[in-house]
Amino acid sequence: MEKRVRKSPLTPDIINLGKQIEEIIKLKGLKTREVAHDADLDVENLRKYIKGKQEMKVSTMLKITKSLGVSVAELFKFL
Repeated sequence: MEKRVRKSPLTPDIINLGKQIEEIIKLKGLKTREVAHDADLDVENLRKYIKGKQEMKVSTMLKITKSLGVSVAELFKFL
C-alpha cells in the first residue's frame, strides 16, 4: 500500500503548535499517553500533532488544552 502524500505542506505555525504542546507536556512532567488518554485521543494521533505531521481540528485542540490544564492563549503564546 502506498503512503498518502499531503496536497499542501503544513505551515510553520502548525509545526510550532506541536512543539508548544510538547513543551507543555515536558514542563508539567506528563507523559504523552496520559495526555492522549485524558483528551480521549489515540496516542499515535497526538504524536503526529506534536511532530507537526498532522493538522488538528479545533475540537481536538480544545480537548488537548483541557487535558494539559492550560488555556488556548497559553497554547498559542509562540505567535
